[in-house]
Amino acid sequence: YLRNKSVPNHRQTFWYLFGGLALFFFIVQVLTGILLLLYYKPTPETAYESVKYIIEEVPFGNVVRAVHVWSAHFMVGAVSIHMFSVFFMKAYRKPREGIWLSGFLLLMLTLGFGFTGYLLPWDTTAFFATQIGTEIPRSIPLLGELVALLLRGGTEVNGETLTRLFALHVAILPLIALLILGGHLLLNQVHGTSRPIGIRELGPPIPFFPTFVRRDWITWLVASVVLIVTAAMVSWGIGPKANPFSSAPVGIRPEWYFWFLYQTLKIVPPQLFSLSGELIVNVVIIVGGLAWWMVPFLDRKASEERNSPLFAGLGLVVLGYLLVMTLWAGISW
Repeated sequence: YLRNKSVPNHRQTFWYLFGGLALFFFIVQVLTGILLLLYYKPTPETAYESVKYIIEEVPFGNVVRAVHVWSAHFMVGAVSIHMFSVFFMKAYRKPREGIWLSGFLLLMLTLGFGFTGYLLPWDTTAFFATQIGTEIPRSIPLLGELVALLLRGGTEVNGETLTRLFALHVAILPLIALLILGGHLLLNQVHGTSRPIGIRELGPPIPFFPTFVRRDWITWLVASVVLIVTAAMVSWGIGPKANPFSSAPVGIRPEWYFWFLYQTLKIVPPQLFSLSGELIVNVVIIVGGLAWWMVPFLDRKASEERNSPLFAGLGLVVLGYLLVMTLWAGISW
């Protein structure tokens, strides 16, 4: 079956590698996560001490934890690049709508992994960043308060929050991710790799096995070297243990993949058109995300094998917004 599959041969073929790269980092996450679970204890009394034990006492524990954290960052980057490459190459057009829909859900789950894993070390930065992060949904009417309550297990971040985020991080989200990932890969095998509209072929299609699989393996090998070198040279430390009764330290900020949201919330006035600025930002982000998810059904030209300058322009606007806000947040912080 794999021998009969092929990949279009054109100047943009390089971008196809990022889907496999995201899968590689997910596998690394699972394997290193299992190793960390052998020592991690998810309670407020033991979480911090167990992470310190992993870093300081367990042989290669510091490296395994650093690989786990860095692969999470690389995975977010790989999934994001893969999504935008699929968008600009119109690979969401019929009959591949399901691949786009499941891929977007996988991106949301990837961000969910990052958010739920942030509190697990139970240090000061993680505690107060989670406090701020779980506060954001509360401005959303009807469901916002319920979402915050379900995440926290109460009105404030506490031991119940740690238990719930741990369960989401190691059990619920991985199970959902594996199910959606299985469907995503199956649809990709059934429908094959999309050929971009208007791109001139450089030659006959590339056999998926063994030619393109070999390229994937080379990419995985390079990614392994980069990941291990990064983890060895830039270890991931841990701050002071969380104290719920202390004040939040200066400069608390989320991981880089949430900077665009936090920077947007910073620049939008507290009150706008007699409404809460935070509410407006949340609603715009949610509506925009849903519209992005439904692109295969909105871009009718793509389904007719025609380029759609409007959607290409909208894609550039979204990409530009994310990059500008992220860089702005990085510089200002």
